[in-house]
Amino acid sequence: MEWLILPPFLLPFAGVVFTLLTRKRRALQSGLALAIMLLALVATSVLTWVVLTNQKGLVLHPGLWPAPIGITLVADPLTVFMLLMTHLVLTAGIVYALGSTEKVVQYPTFYPLFFGLATGLSGAFLTGDLLNLFVFTEVIVITGTALTGIADDEFGVEASYKYILISTVASTFFLLGIGSLYAVYGTLNIAQLSELINRGPLSALTLAGMVLLTATFLTKSAAFPFHFWQPDFHAAAPTPVSAMLSSVVVKVGVYGLLRTTSLLFVSEADALRSLLVLLGVVGVVYGGFGAAGTHNAKRMLAYSTLSQIGFILVGFGWGTPLSITAALVFAFNHALVKSAMLMLAGAMASRAAVKSASFEVVAGVGKYHPFAGALFLLGGMSLAGIPPTNGFLSKLGIFWSGIEAAQYLPLAIIGVASVLTVFYVISAFIKIWFEQKPAVKPKQGDFLLAPALLIGLCLLLGLWGEPLILFAQTVTAWISVPMNYAAIVLR
Repeated sequence: MEWLILPPFLLPFAGVVFTLLTRKRRALQSGLALAIMLLALVATSVLTWVVLTNQKGLVLHPGLWPAPIGITLVADPLTVFMLLMTHLVLTAGIVYALGSTEKVVQYPTFYPLFFGLATGLSGAFLTGDLLNLFVFTEVIVITGTALTGIADDEFGVEASYKYILISTVASTFFLLGIGSLYAVYGTLNIAQLSELINRGPLSALTLAGMVLLTATFLTKSAAFPFHFWQPDFHAAAPTPVSAMLSSVVVKVGVYGLLRTTSLLFVSEADALRSLLVLLGVVGVVYGGFGAAGTHNAKRMLAYSTLSQIGFILVGFGWGTPLSITAALVFAFNHALVKSAMLMLAGAMASRAAVKSASFEVVAGVGKYHPFAGALFLLGGMSLAGIPPTNGFLSKLGIFWSGIEAAQYLPLAIIGVASVLTVFYVISAFIKIWFEQKPAVKPKQGDFLLAPALLIGLCLLLGLWGEPLILFAQTVTAWISVPMNYAAIVLR
């Protein structure tokens, strides 16, 4: 059964190879891209079923060297949760790209780069050591930078430079952090590090490693105050790519923070969680005001991600079983709705006289596309946490866990700040679908199948959220006992 870990990783990697080999045959390349991503989603679903059925994780040592000597791939409940979320959104991204009018998706290297991004994401969640986590995050950075640099948007190259610059800083933090831990413990295997670090006491070098890793994952998740690269980068990227960047790529940092607090530095978890609550609350407020004050639909949604990540950090920071479960559900739901909303913004931009998501350009474009308007309104309801969408369940869980934990002040602040979501979503909806612009004419643009599927899933999970909630509860129960992870890896 351990070999079930490989397909969710190897299939995206195979996608890089096969779409590169078929780069001169556009129709074949597109068909292969969709088929491979669907197969990866099926493989991930099977892996998820097996892990949840067994109520434990699977471990594979590809080089046949046992941990902690060789390379280790681990699929525990948290891994498959993040992996399933990611592959759902990546599949929708391929579907959107197939119907996109952007010139960048016609480039022969678009799909190989897209699958490179998928490979990096899959590897980051499956790897069992910090060095390979560093390698896979660099794969994400390189492919994301290249995809943004070749975007139709004139600011794509500038956004890529900003991203590669801040990513280099984060990579430096990461290398220094894992170097500090290796100097003390002589290993980078996450399971062995967990056992050694939590025996205590912590040395100064260990604490330095903790600080550096925390800064790295905060940057990767675009959390306040490490968010400043995100709005430009996500707004300039091609729509099929920005939908990935703002929904699942930032979850690598969220995943790292959860592993840090629940597995690596359990003795210092209270201090780290207090920091997450503080940064999360500020992020909710700052992101909300940033989204409300921007001039571009994709930038608005990028700032909204800062706010939504803030809710997730607050949930992790409170550290109760209910708050962590709610934060996991929130993260899953955010990945679905944010990718769909960015696709809808891109679809409206593709129908404008000048291809741009600026409100000045897309104002009134939506009046010829009421179906897109209905999808945008439903997605906005999910972002704001309005029933019957999945966003209502996740936000209700966060608020209820705050009451349970008696965290009344941060709860009050994020509760009031949530009103901003309603404001900027309704404002954008009115501008795009109801503002009168005499020069606007009907125009064909990007297909709406992908965002329709994602919004439909948001509604389904809102009406029938029990499977996702039970899934998140299983993950929470698993990570609440750090020795679970070490037991399956080092057995």
